[in-house]
Amino acid sequence: MRTISNNQYLLGLILAIPALGLGLGYWQGQIDSMDLIQQTGEWSARLMILAMLLSPLVAAIGRRKWLTFLLFHRRWIGVAAFGYAVLHLCFYLIDMGNLDDILAEWLAPGIWTGWAAMVLMLPLALTSNDLAMRWLKAGWKRVQRLVYPSAVLVLLHWVWVHNSITAAFLHFLPLVILTLIRVLKPWMSPLKP
Repeated sequence: MRTISNNQYLLGLILAIPALGLGLGYWQGQIDSMDLIQQTGEWSARLMILAMLLSPLVAAIGRRKWLTFLLFHRRWIGVAAFGYAVLHLCFYLIDMGNLDDILAEWLAPGIWTGWAAMVLMLPLALTSNDLAMRWLKAGWKRVQRLVYPSAVLVLLHWVWVHNSITAAFLHFLPLVILTLIRVLKPWMSPLKP
């Protein structure tokens, strides 16, 4: 029997709590679609960063019980990131209101980067299950590596839409630092006395 800490459905519910709160606020008229675009986009980015951060964090500090728990559930975190990206897209479409306005800004850097990130996230979400892992075998990891260009596109989307690098930079900085440590660690040898 599964323990509560290993229950993926409970984790899914926990990851959905911000979306439920945002949806309720929208339904009650307390939050408008423009605010929801920003908030769902930020939740998507945060969860993507969290999912990507886990392996470099293990490489930097070693295995910890809480890290093992998060690694075990990393696919759920990634799927939640995609779910928030879908909400982000839905509220963007609601806010735009019509196809002409959507197409009018299609080529703006802040917009096409968001669409491209979404396109790359789709195969990640579709293959984040045991059946896809068995079917794709070694190819599954290649598909999951689409998260890296998707993350770069998310970063650019965030920077260009808000015309500011500060918030995006602060969110992505831990991932960049830990990834650099992970990449450089094999070449870093301890100083000999």
